[in-house]
Amino acid sequence: MTGRQRSEAVSSETGYAGDLPSRESWNRMSNDGASQLIDVRTIAEWNFVGVPDLSDLGREALFCEWQHFPSAPNGEFVQQVTEALKQTSYRPGAALFFLCRSGARSRSAAIAMTKAGYGPCFNVSDGFEGGLDHERHRGSSGGWKASGLPWVQG
Repeated sequence: MTGRQRSEAVSSETGYAGDLPSRESWNRMSNDGASQLIDVRTIAEWNFVGVPDLSDLGREALFCEWQHFPSAPNGEFVQQVTEALKQTSYRPGAALFFLCRSGARSRSAAIAMTKAGYGPCFNVSDGFEGGLDHERHRGSSGGWKASGLPWVQG
């Protein structure tokens, strides 16, 4: 993808390629073996809540914290993602999908990686656990898990 094509894939309003729900992100990754999912939640979330399982796609998600628990920014995020991508089948110009709990941190990560020259970068808008349900709980009314996508306990 040329620089012009990459920049055309970036929304001038958002600073990244856009938001996609979990199911559509999975479908796009299924059709592009060079694309990659980057889970930007914390180590605690990976261990206690679970992680996406991409084994059906013949690859694994990458795990790079956007921020360290409880809320310290990870100043090495872009470099960590860059190094992690070198260990995968990712190729420049392939889509990157960023996932967090509910779509907020992953949006920031998609913007940061777009600014670093990667793209198209997408935010998995409903996250791993989705939004709050009527009882103010996550995990049942949207997101990767509630969509029935594969995941394993961390």
